[in-house]
Amino acid sequence: MAGLLIALLSYSQTEIKLEEVSKHVGDSVKVCGKIYGGIFLERSSGTPTFLNVGGAYPNNPLTIVIWADVRKQFEQKPEEFYKDKAVCVYGKIELYKDKPQIVLHQVKQLVLNTGIAQ
Repeated sequence: MAGLLIALLSYSQTEIKLEEVSKHVGDSVKVCGKIYGGIFLERSSGTPTFLNVGGAYPNNPLTIVIWADVRKQFEQKPEEFYKDKAVCVYGKIELYKDKPQIVLHQVKQLVLNTGIAQ
């Protein structure tokens, strides 16, 4: 079932370049890039985790947002496991304070990408 979901996600969403995320707000896409760091805000409302794609905060072109309900499904801490790794993320691009982000609703939306240089 998980494989089918990833296959459906990859075929139903347009793959875009990381530099183009701001042109695709509202679109469901696949975008790949390197995680330059992240933070888990365990004392903030909703206990979010933020992963910075394509650059260090605040110069990252995309943020991956992981809320507590999805974070608990990860086997390892996402901000540590994905740091300095190439990933692909599937989801709808939204704006938060004029910055593009993708909110994860399932762990399967974020996958390691062995096809790009780190």
